[in-house]
Amino acid sequence: MTDTVAFDQQNNRLVIIDQTLLPGELRLLSLHTVEEIEHAIKTLQVRGAPAIGVAAAIGLAVLAKEIAGNYEQTLQAYAQQLKSTRPTAVNLAWAIDRLLAGAHDPQSLAEKALALWNEDVATCRAIGENGAALLRAGDAILTHCNAGRLAAVRYGTALAPVYVAKEQGKHVQVYADETRPLLQGARLTAFELAEAGVPVTLLCDNMAAALLQSGRVNAVFTGADRIARSGDCANKIGSLGLSILSKHFGVPFYVCAPFSTVDGGCATGENIPIEQREAAEVTALWYRQPMAPAGVGVFNPAFDVVPACNITGIVTERGIFAPTELPIDAK
Repeated sequence: MTDTVAFDQQNNRLVIIDQTLLPGELRLLSLHTVEEIEHAIKTLQVRGAPAIGVAAAIGLAVLAKEIAGNYEQTLQAYAQQLKSTRPTAVNLAWAIDRLLAGAHDPQSLAEKALALWNEDVATCRAIGENGAALLRAGDAILTHCNAGRLAAVRYGTALAPVYVAKEQGKHVQVYADETRPLLQGARLTAFELAEAGVPVTLLCDNMAAALLQSGRVNAVFTGADRIARSGDCANKIGSLGLSILSKHFGVPFYVCAPFSTVDGGCATGENIPIEQREAAEVTALWYRQPMAPAGVGVFNPAFDVVPACNITGIVTERGIFAPTELPIDAK
């Protein structure tokens, strides 16, 4: 599979896989206007905390080369516009701030964007190596949403240990929650694992309890979009319930995430802003006709927060830590 996010420097374009078309069609988009890049992030054509961070950085570098006048003012306006597209994932603002630290000329921004791209590949690979140490040949993990190759430039976070374990000859099977309402598990996780030759079994979200009760799962691996100082982790909606079930059935629950996901300015999970998405995602998105009465109220948060007490460990590029022992000040 091609990389999820790329920088076409020759043509000055941000190149992404359009994830809204998967698994039916694998299409690359070549973007160069702020409207195109903003739309791609808002509509989840590119999604996953690491991927949107790198995409925003490359996108801003692309935009910088297109600015004709009022360079600094326009650049800052573009940066704020991109930052506002997804409020929960901290990597987005982190990547833009990294890009704008120091020199702001287009060439410097392009070099820093490419460095962030390379850094994401190395970081996810390191997460995979650390997480693979938790896995034995024949293990089965349960995952939620998509935190694999499609959520980063390459490897991903929660699925990186699976890919590295496969390279090491420790073949692992994966159970993937469907992940309502946007079906990232069904459309994306199942797709990329099947493409990679990893055995994958799909289940509806409300079947996770029965699966965990059966004893067939050795561990749960999820990603994170923001980690508070307390060790509380925001992830795709449904992660909280999965952590409660895992704790009840005695199944280890691991969060895999880069240190760029840690928000040192956020004290606890209660301080994490939760994105609320359109009602139509629940009532009509995947149906030939709406499957709910017209005008019915809809509760559609994109994320929930897993408390630190439900997390066995946080797998990072620097090692595996208890959630309350992350070396946040060394970030």
